Amino acid sequence: MRIDFPKDVAYFDSMHHVRLGKSDLHVSSIGLGCVTFGREIDEPKALEIMDHALARGINLFDTAAAYSERASEKIIGRWFKSRGTRDRVILATKINKDMSRASLLASVDQSLHCLQTDRIDLFQLHHWPEAANPLDEVLESLDHVVRQGKVRYLGVSNTAAWQLCKALRRQDVKGWTRFESVQPPYNLVQREIEQEMLPLCADQQIGVISYSPLAAGFLSGKYRAGGPIPAGTRFDVAPAHRDIYFKPENFALVERLRAASEKSGIPMTKLAMSWVLKQKGITTVLVGARNTDQVDQALRAESLQADFDWL
Repeated sequence: MRIDFPKDVAYFDSMHHVRLGKSDLHVSSIGLGCVTFGREIDEPKALEIMDHALARGINLFDTAAAYSERASEKIIGRWFKSRGTRDRVILATKINKDMSRASLLASVDQSLHCLQTDRIDLFQLHHWPEAANPLDEVLESLDHVVRQGKVRYLGVSNTAAWQLCKALRRQDVKGWTRFESVQPPYNLVQREIEQEMLPLCADQQIGVISYSPLAAGFLSGKYRAGGPIPAGTRFDVAPAHRDIYFKPENFALVERLRAASEKSGIPMTKLAMSWVLKQKGITTVLVGARNTDQVDQALRAESLQADFDWL
């Protein structure tokens, strides 16, 4: 199936691409987060979303071994094979859990198999290595898969600034391939990275791939303190998210967002997305979509001119 870029869609013309860290990867300012593939949405819908995103200039697709036990990777792999789109996508995936040398090398090979490709553009640690996996062993193993040609660049997700700084120092001392990106959550109610992570990344030229711009849907206005949780929503499917977001101060911010939305006539999700896209130091924002309309909403939010004085 051949996919043509639409000539009449302004989003593609306005979509800009930014260098990720010191790498030669230039990623779209909005990336496609593929965590929903095989979980909230089925394969036909996932294929439709990927077609739509690529046609509108989104070139960064982010997945992980942990997403539905590699179902997301497999769906993307079948999309690559059926569409012939591999060379037009910057592909990012992650290793989870055991990061011993043997497990890490095996995880890379399994990702390559599931994704039906011969290289991973950005291979990331899904979290900081546990005590059972010595940092130097992990970093040397990551350097090894880069030297093998199976991985082009490295990144890390869900880590603290001091941990990233420590890793960068070890990579520099040992001459190992360095991390070019970090992937943290960032939204109106999760702003911890502003204190240390963003300054560190600016200083060391590390790309920031932020995720969960709508706080897993918490900023959509669907949820109220003490209210019911709609069936099929993220907080119903993945209830662990409630511990992160269901706090009095966060519900209070949602109500301020709701009031700003009603005053301006701009949807809550569009306001929340626009805020993240306009923050300095963010290279690209991952958007998890259940349909093509949500992809377009994110693209429109990038050019939105809005007032955030209510914050």
